[in-house]
Amino acid sequence: MLALAILVLIHEFGHYFFSRLFGVRVEKFYLFFNPWFSLFKYKPKKKEPKPGEQDKASWRDTEYGIGWLPLGGYCKIAGMIDESMDKEQMAQPEQPWEFRSKPAWQRLFIMIGGVLFNFILAIIIYAGIIFTWGEQFLPFRNAEEGMMYSPAAHKIGFQDGDIPLFADDKELDYLSGESILAIVGAKNVSVLRNKQDTVIISIPNNFIFTANKEAEDGQSFMAYRLPVVVANTQNGMGAIKAGLQKGDHIISVNGNATPSYDLFKAQLDSCKEKIVPMTFLRNYVTHSCDIEIDGAGKIGIQLTPITEIYETTTIDYSLWNSIPRGIEMGVDKLSSYVSQLGLIFTKEGAQSLGGFGALGSIFPEKWSWENFWYITAFLSVILAFMNILPIPALDGGHVLFLLYEIILRRKPSEKFLEYAQMAGMIFLLALMLYANGNDIYRFLFK
Repeated sequence: MLALAILVLIHEFGHYFFSRLFGVRVEKFYLFFNPWFSLFKYKPKKKEPKPGEQDKASWRDTEYGIGWLPLGGYCKIAGMIDESMDKEQMAQPEQPWEFRSKPAWQRLFIMIGGVLFNFILAIIIYAGIIFTWGEQFLPFRNAEEGMMYSPAAHKIGFQDGDIPLFADDKELDYLSGESILAIVGAKNVSVLRNKQDTVIISIPNNFIFTANKEAEDGQSFMAYRLPVVVANTQNGMGAIKAGLQKGDHIISVNGNATPSYDLFKAQLDSCKEKIVPMTFLRNYVTHSCDIEIDGAGKIGIQLTPITEIYETTTIDYSLWNSIPRGIEMGVDKLSSYVSQLGLIFTKEGAQSLGGFGALGSIFPEKWSWENFWYITAFLSVILAFMNILPIPALDGGHVLFLLYEIILRRKPSEKFLEYAQMAGMIFLLALMLYANGNDIYRFLFK
């Protein structure tokens, strides 16, 4: 709700800003919709013009409010055919403070104001994140044991331990949403296998939907393999009895290699209530011992975090340097999102569409300001792009008609614009019902 409120408020303020800049009257400015009643509204007292003074647009013309229906918001601009479908106003003679009386280029800026402000907001947020927290990541090449992969990844040729290098021509640096998206959307991915061989893996068409379905079921496409390095031992358990110490790197259990925690745990589970041989490294020297495994498949160790095992890279940014990095991140997010948009028009893409339930599910259960701002910035990019699509009732639909007017030097008829607005609203309503219906279906039956 907080993210949605911020995004809607900034979007509508973009329209408001350019309207006021060009002297257009804004009749209402609302966060969320307010059919029948508002949670809050405020209408400033309007100052009457002095005798002989022309009535001009002012911030006092606007009713400011908060609606109760959190499906968006609106900025009602005088003299414009919008979702309010105010035909009575449009039937009156043009006024100098109305949208329709302004030059086409000014109307164009008013219409793209929301999209522009959303994208600027995303850049500001990304720059703020970078300035506040910097960028800390574990490069793929530093993770010597490589990655562990999902069943779908295994099926197309990935093997646990592979280190991703390139997705087509794009170098893969570290584990992130962007790197996974680059891999599942590529044609070919090169990986380093067995720490020495470069292998090319072909990615099937529309594999992104398979990976997305796995993600919905809680299965990550890939994750770093966590080596079993002892951080602490527990009194009375097998590890301390066997003499394991902090920093020991367990490499095999019962004769089976355990390069990662998942394989190590599987071996312990298969040897419950047994004493089995174990091999570990201490100061790069191999040692062996017998280890007692209890009935729960545990030996009593605490693991060392992967960021303390491998060398991570941290980049700190000054305020000045965070700005171009914020721009770069915003452009990367936008281009990545646009590149995948065509997949929506496939059968799998249509089935993957989601509404407010899907929107809420991308936020983590545990509060984190860093995660909150990352997701809010990404949603701001999505909102900007979706609103510029050339669909009537969206900003992009108005922009399309304005470009038509600028190129052909004549306006579409108001009757045509009314019908286009109605058709666009019906389409968007149907799309919203379908997307939220998908959420309900997934919740009830999947």
